[in-house]
Amino acid sequence: MAATLLIELLTEELPPKALRELGRTFATSIFEDLAKQGLVAATVTPNINIATPRRLAVIVPAVAEQAAVSEREVQGPSTSAPQAAIAGFAKKHGVAVEALQRQQTPKGEVFVARAKTGGAALKSTLAEIVENAVKKLPIPKVMRWGSGSEQFVRPVHGLVMLHGSSVVPGKVLGLASGRRTRGHRFMGAGEIELGAADEYESKLSGEGMVLADFEKRKAEIDRQLQAQAKRHGGSLGANLSEYQALLDEVTALVEFPAVYTGAFEEAFMEVPQECLILTMRQNQKYFPLFDAAGKLLPKFLIVSNMKVADPRHIIGGNERVVRPRLEDARFFYNQDRKARLETRVPQLAKVVYHNKLGSQLERVQRIKLLAGGIARALKADPLMAERAAELCKADLLSGMVGEFPELQGVMGRYYALHDGEPAAVADAIESHYRPRFAGDRLPEGNVACAVALADKLDTLAGLFGIGEQPTGEKDPFGLRRAALGVIRIIVERNLSLTLHELLAVAFEGYRGKDVGQAHTDLQMFIFARFESYLKEQGFSSLQVESVLAQNPTRLNLVPKQLEAVKAFQGLPEAESLAAANKRVANILRQAAEKGESFANAERQELKEAAEISLFDALQKATASANPLFERGDYAGYLRTFAVLKAPVDAFFDKVMVMAEQKALRRNRLALLADLRKAMNRVADISKLAV
Repeated sequence: MAATLLIELLTEELPPKALRELGRTFATSIFEDLAKQGLVAATVTPNINIATPRRLAVIVPAVAEQAAVSEREVQGPSTSAPQAAIAGFAKKHGVAVEALQRQQTPKGEVFVARAKTGGAALKSTLAEIVENAVKKLPIPKVMRWGSGSEQFVRPVHGLVMLHGSSVVPGKVLGLASGRRTRGHRFMGAGEIELGAADEYESKLSGEGMVLADFEKRKAEIDRQLQAQAKRHGGSLGANLSEYQALLDEVTALVEFPAVYTGAFEEAFMEVPQECLILTMRQNQKYFPLFDAAGKLLPKFLIVSNMKVADPRHIIGGNERVVRPRLEDARFFYNQDRKARLETRVPQLAKVVYHNKLGSQLERVQRIKLLAGGIARALKADPLMAERAAELCKADLLSGMVGEFPELQGVMGRYYALHDGEPAAVADAIESHYRPRFAGDRLPEGNVACAVALADKLDTLAGLFGIGEQPTGEKDPFGLRRAALGVIRIIVERNLSLTLHELLAVAFEGYRGKDVGQAHTDLQMFIFARFESYLKEQGFSSLQVESVLAQNPTRLNLVPKQLEAVKAFQGLPEAESLAAANKRVANILRQAAEKGESFANAERQELKEAAEISLFDALQKATASANPLFERGDYAGYLRTFAVLKAPVDAFFDKVMVMAEQKALRRNRLALLADLRKAMNRVADISKLAV
């Protein structure tokens, strides 16, 4: 008989940041193994979201007591095989040798076993399935408890395995299965007896004061947070990713959430709001409130695991806890401002950047030189860029950044402004780490872009030069992120910079150190990131390959070139011209391999009407297209060559390229080389041929 199956492990408080993943992995593994055993249909939808700080569970509907038995036919060894092989085949499939049947196949007569599969009983397999799910959990460190030898991420105190209204017997982690669960540690029933698997969530919620479903609990917390924020005329901030990350974490900390509002003294508002926000979010798991302009309010929201009629003691306790944290932030801020940023720079000589690449001071000197050069290329103020680069790492030695490393750059900006540095310098200090993550904001202005690029290029050149390239999924120095940052800044800020020259200057900064010249490897690495970036922008693999095959030096022009390629592909002549280009490329490659030389076709050397017609059409199209290319009208440039379809088709139909006469052959190859060169200034059109 089919019925709902409930599995629950009752534990001590589980790691909050891992809870969601632990719950889903546990539930998914159990469901998949049940499906493999034929105990549940793969189309059934289980609830894989049940996870609270003190339990992992899964609810699977329509689970059978016993899987259906099926018979399958398995071909085995030849009837002339050794007796040992035949006996082994029979034993493997659970049949007697005498029960094997013979069957004729194209390869001769073989033995066939009719093996029965399925028929697994839930009561005899479930404990093993749950044990396997426990072993698959992504747990970096396990622990033992009591006098037993069982191991898990936290001590386990209970096991529920209910099929419908019946307990499925079995042991997991040394615990015998039952039907009793536990409610909220303080507000719910100490023990709850479940009559059937289907009543699990309702009984936990009613008697146990536990919202077992992670997603439902998260939605309830979000609802309460939004309601409280609205009540106080505030918002939860514009940074949705930070809000969602904290929401996930607090969902894993509570079983029955209640949201309350706390406050702190206005005097703390003199501290930069980033410090206060980080203190509240990171240390206390509070949700700061903001006004309509995004300015921090002296209020915060507490997600409590206790719902009480009078929450004053909860609110007061949290306000007392957060006050010393805010006081620490104010202390660090006031102390840090007693020393100018520039006085901290020489101390960077004592801070090791990398044992093969020197100190942070040496790094700052390289970034300063590189930033100045980039600023000149961008026609920005090089002195501003160099000053920002000189100061950009100084806040690493401040008390605030020592306490909160996430604020590096942010605090540098505040301290620079306090020291009287120009706004452009302060802004460049703050934004030179950007973009820190996918979708992050980019630096504003060419001075800030110059410093941000210099920082990332120095990192990439140095670490590639000492052989620290990322391998597989490992990227301990964040080089993929740095490369993508370089790409985004150049492309999305439309900077007229040449990648090859940037890399050359970056490697030049390491002269005198034992750093290899890994220009080519680094450029290939950046192009690989660029390829992925462009595909994420909606361009096809063929389109991206066609442009990157030309090894473009100006990355900021590539998206425009890709748009031109996309428009070209929409022309009726595009498919034929792409195929012709591919054919031309093959002919020229084969000719070059044979030692043929060809360049600059001459009209008077051509004989056939079709080749003369192609020569004239190419000359005319090129004359019209070149001014468009110089103006950056790449779509117009490619569109101009659509008129070549007919003469190109006629050429290949009527002209023998590899003629016996050397001069004629050379001229025809030269004509094809001129055609390929003209059409492929924007992209390698042959790459578009399917």
